[in-house]
Amino acid sequence: MGSATLDRLTPRAREIVRTAAELLEREGPEALSMRRLGAALGIRASSLYEHVRDKQALEAALISLGFEEQAEVLAAAADGAAEPIAALFTAYRDFARRRPNLYRLMTERPLPREQLAPGVEAAAAMPLVRATAGDQERARAIWSFAHGMVILELNGRFPPGADLDATWRKGLAAFTG
Repeated sequence: MGSATLDRLTPRAREIVRTAAELLEREGPEALSMRRLGAALGIRASSLYEHVRDKQALEAALISLGFEEQAEVLAAAADGAAEPIAALFTAYRDFARRRPNLYRLMTERPLPREQLAPGVEAAAAMPLVRATAGDQERARAIWSFAHGMVILELNGRFPPGADLDATWRKGLAAFTG
């Protein structure tokens, strides 16, 4: 699948965003500085601003890419699933565990909606909205549970030995039972 986010950028800006995404996942959010990114690309940090307006624009591009990827993963999980909400729970958790630093960037601060690629947030939400027959509030409640569970898991906040799979099943049962 192509990326509407990347398609909107110049070739050099695409390279910058792709390198930033790799740096983010490999070294974490603290490595996502313009200086560090410039070093990874072999250019001066000040040269980045010729292609990317500022760090907030760079982060918005990364978040947009994250929503695009999440939309694709969630749509594929729900497509034809006998229990779409269960499939979405699994896919959402897998996405966050596979891309923890991107997931945190997407969820731990106010969302810069006005800077995101058009439609990416709605596209990521659509599989869950469809699975709840268009019930936006139910979809938000399910998402809130899934997000809370996954961020607590990523941050190591559950006690040692906690059976998180059982906790996910209980949460799923609360929303589907």
